[in-house]
Amino acid sequence: MSGCEAVLASLEAELGWIGDTYIDLHRHPELSLEEQRTSKLVEGKLAEFGYAVTRVGGTGVVGVLANGNGPTVLARGDTDALPVTEATGLPYASAVDGVMHACGHDLHAAALLGAAKLMADGRAAWSGTYIALFQPGEEIGAGSQAMLDDGLVAKVPRPDVAFAQHVMPIPAGTVATTAGPVLSAADSLRITVYGKGAHGSMPHMSVDPVVLASAIVLRLQSVVSRETKPGDFAVVTVGALNAGATANIIPDLATLLLNIRTYDTHVRASVLAAIERIVKGECSAAGSPKSPEFEYYDQFPLTSNDAIVTEKVRAAFSAHFGAHSVRTAQRQTASEDFSRIPDAFGVPYTFWLLGGVDPENYRAAVERGTVAQDIPANHSPLFAPVIDPALSIGVQAHVVAAMSYLATEGATQ
Repeated sequence: MSGCEAVLASLEAELGWIGDTYIDLHRHPELSLEEQRTSKLVEGKLAEFGYAVTRVGGTGVVGVLANGNGPTVLARGDTDALPVTEATGLPYASAVDGVMHACGHDLHAAALLGAAKLMADGRAAWSGTYIALFQPGEEIGAGSQAMLDDGLVAKVPRPDVAFAQHVMPIPAGTVATTAGPVLSAADSLRITVYGKGAHGSMPHMSVDPVVLASAIVLRLQSVVSRETKPGDFAVVTVGALNAGATANIIPDLATLLLNIRTYDTHVRASVLAAIERIVKGECSAAGSPKSPEFEYYDQFPLTSNDAIVTEKVRAAFSAHFGAHSVRTAQRQTASEDFSRIPDAFGVPYTFWLLGGVDPENYRAAVERGTVAQDIPANHSPLFAPVIDPALSIGVQAHVVAAMSYLATEGATQ
């Protein structure tokens, strides 16, 4: 029996409480940076398993299990929910009005707890240090930074490698990964432009910020089509334009809310610079009486998997799950803040996708050509990963990845 098999030998016996934990977390979701109940549950479990437990970043929890000499592996699960009203009709649906685990973080946390228990019980098969990190506030891109600001780097051993996973609307029973960019960087931007108010019947007395903002929206469409190299990826979306309140008053300012997605740090810098240049130029052309204001918020870093780590973990996944269950992940335009943690430590990482859709339902939707219509995606009020086999695969994936680094000499994967 390989070291990995030895650690996973008791999985079936543990799935009962792991599933109960998932259901409990799903039923009691908590918004970003408010995960007090969740954190207490996680703390209790980790302490029970024998981990040294530390609160970091308010509602973040880290468990450290030192087990002799060897590498140090950090595995992250996130814990926060979304301000979404659940519509799944599940018997364990959210009991909190207007709050739902619509992105699968309840499954992430339960799977990591399960892996933490198996790693603790299977210490004879590995050597090194295992860190189980439960991060709050991922949905708002603030949780990893909160943990870092609270001294995470000084409070836990420096890992040699870091892992994270995310349940996605792909067939349960599969995992997917790829080297290089896998999740985009994201920036939200609030732009305020200033005009001169006037009566609606006297536009000549105004500097109309509605016209100004409209010109900016149109000009911004050229950032991707004319300033971004063909083949490079960028998205510039104007999600909101707000100005004025009545028909016969020209207001004195307008606000625009933008969302920008990129896969490359240089493209990101170029796109943001172009946006600011265009806004300033249009304000100057309009005779704006005051310089525009730019406020960046909800910023997410690029998630770019280390090639060597990803290949090592992918090979371990293929050996354990079978090559047919390991897919090449397509780049996602969704974003994450996990990478701030390994980046702060200066260590490589890999982030993989975990299937959460009933395989037969997914196959049927593919055959009908209705995947987009019939398979609820993350953040949907209908999003609900199938517990079996998604939860078990999630536990196994964490263990397999960790054991690819921690298995004792002579143990095979």
